[in-house]
Amino acid sequence: MLDAMLAKSYLHGLARRPVVAYGPDWELQCMLCTELPTLENGLAEREELPNGDTGIAVTYTLKEGLSWADGEPVTSADIRYAWQVGKHPKTGVVSQQIYARIRDIEIVNDRTFVVHIDRVTYDYNATVPTPLPRHIDRAAFAQDPAQYRNQNAFDRDPTDPGLYLGPYRMVSVQRGVRAVYERNPHWPGKKPEFDRIIVRAIQNTAAMEANLLSGTVDMIAGETGMSIDQVLALETRHPERLQYKYQAGLVYEHIEFNLENPIVGDRRVRRALAYGANRQAISEQLFDGKQPVALHNVNPRDPGFTDDVQRYPYDPERARALLDAAGWTNDEPGQTRTDANGKPLRLTIMTTAGNRTRELVQQVLQSDWDRIGVDLQIVNEPPRVFFGQTVSGRDWDHMAMFAWLSAPESVPRSTLHSEQIPEKGEVGGQNYKGYANPRVDALIDRMERELDDEKRVDLWHQLLKIYARDLPTLPLYWRAQAFVLPRWLTGVEPTGHQYTTTLWVEDWGVRDPDATDQSDGGG
Repeated sequence: MLDAMLAKSYLHGLARRPVVAYGPDWELQCMLCTELPTLENGLAEREELPNGDTGIAVTYTLKEGLSWADGEPVTSADIRYAWQVGKHPKTGVVSQQIYARIRDIEIVNDRTFVVHIDRVTYDYNATVPTPLPRHIDRAAFAQDPAQYRNQNAFDRDPTDPGLYLGPYRMVSVQRGVRAVYERNPHWPGKKPEFDRIIVRAIQNTAAMEANLLSGTVDMIAGETGMSIDQVLALETRHPERLQYKYQAGLVYEHIEFNLENPIVGDRRVRRALAYGANRQAISEQLFDGKQPVALHNVNPRDPGFTDDVQRYPYDPERARALLDAAGWTNDEPGQTRTDANGKPLRLTIMTTAGNRTRELVQQVLQSDWDRIGVDLQIVNEPPRVFFGQTVSGRDWDHMAMFAWLSAPESVPRSTLHSEQIPEKGEVGGQNYKGYANPRVDALIDRMERELDDEKRVDLWHQLLKIYARDLPTLPLYWRAQAFVLPRWLTGVEPTGHQYTTTLWVEDWGVRDPDATDQSDGGG
């Protein structure tokens, strides 16, 4: 909730639980509740609001016996407290608009509560806060909400057992190095197989592979581990020693334009860059086709997908014509183009330093765009600086390359709606590119409120046509998650979306010895 970094979500999956989550089958399911509320089963009901609009009241009941790892019961008050933190304008919580839609959380009793939402949306039963440990954390929030982001209990004392309510609890941590988890003695659900799980952070993927092959680590998580090209190479060298799982999904690799910059703010230039990039070759030659080219920001597995949109196949001649029309010309093919004042067409692209795959893609783009007369400068930064300052601070000149990870059929309000453009230096929305289109705003507003699946899909299609036409970002490819597991490990089910495999860690187990391949090196 306070930090959307995927690595932190992976860790929290071992020891925390949301009330509901999308499972590996991409269906919404209860994690902490007894029954998923719906309009059909009567646990969700439309209600008239004081202003005459229609909202919805959604009733959840927590499973019996839920406790924080210090023995304190998890109650409805912890849900209500999480909502109070999330909606406070000074806490800087990501996706704060979701919390703002909740009018109230009514506590019926310790296990049952009602979420009152100010509108009826198709995902009404997914709008429920993840509980926070009120008995530990409320003093810090009450003292100074503006400092809560950096002084909450998870940052002050991350090994406090009262912070965790999942199958495991964190017992020690070396930030940036490793975290150790042991069973939560108060977990009322299925008993997890392993007494202890150690998660190591290894920055260098070559070192990661060496640790795996030496047996220092047992597995590499697909969510945050090696790139797919590295795993494909590893599988070629060691096809029988380990098990490999590939899951394409909702990781949208793209290039975010700074639309306030006059050069890439020109749609003709953005289209020229799209035609001038051989994205199909990138997919086939770098990823063996396992990471397909993205047409736009909706995955083919999502119900809102359509391929009936403007496409940008590799076409250097068309790219050159668009740049000519935009006033960027040259006298010789391959020569860097200039404007009427002689200013060269020199663009910068930034991404996470050390990410081998992204750096390879940058090099391919640099070569492709050089052929159409664009001088591309690569300026990368460490991930913490790139995401923590440059992207969130909207502090890049032309292009930033990174990925969005989402849940199935996730309406892109935070990344495309004009009200989600953050002021520089402030936190909140994620429309970092500064895209503003009233028609897109209206479609997003309607999509969220449309409960009829067929009508909602039609709205998606309208939005995607505009997206492909305006090209506020350059779609690259759908990233696949590549898991490398010991042959004895069972139960790890890749999801392909923002909910990590660790949310189902209690299903992980050890293969029947009689069925284990004796050639494996795991252990």
